Amino acid sequence: MYDALRTSYSFSCPAHGETYVRLSRFRRLDELPGTHHPAVYRVEFACGCGGEHPGLVTHDELDWAPLGLAQEVTFLNLMTSRTETVGDELGSVAAARIRAGEWPWRFFCRQENRPHAVYPSAFKLLTPADDDRVCVAVECPVCGTVSINVVTREHVDVPFASDREVGVVDRVFDGGALRVCDDLCAELSASAVATRRLTLH
Repeated sequence: MYDALRTSYSFSCPAHGETYVRLSRFRRLDELPGTHHPAVYRVEFACGCGGEHPGLVTHDELDWAPLGLAQEVTFLNLMTSRTETVGDELGSVAAARIRAGEWPWRFFCRQENRPHAVYPSAFKLLTPADDDRVCVAVECPVCGTVSINVVTREHVDVPFASDREVGVVDRVFDGGALRVCDDLCAELSASAVATRRLTLH
């Protein structure tokens, strides 16, 4: 389902058949009740056909697959002239970076006024802010409130490609209020968005 080389998920499109979608083109993520090992998320994504479609993603595909840990795809290592799996190479890189204190995804909690490490399963809503940026409603893993960050698409799509600074909507949401907050861009007036640094200590 996830292709680490394309940094995209494959889904079914009624018009085009199979389509590849980056994480920044997801629009809504909801954990389904019931199964928890693994948890399953219902997502809505913006498709290349111009429509929005539903899809299902497991917790492992959502949080771990972008790190390349479960990839069966192989490549020719030109330094050793041997065929190796992408998972081995990407997994080693991810582990080294996490040991060095980096985290694949980081977002700013408005309630606590500080950044936190998160996984994509903490994303609740995503809305395009402009051609290069996206608004992401993220549930804080510590306090449980929802903050809206304005980040580049790369910040969402590529693990460890964190922006140095992000825009933060000067308002905190709870889970219930977020359900009716479909137009995140309405919160993006100049007075509502402040810049915050994402340096994690």
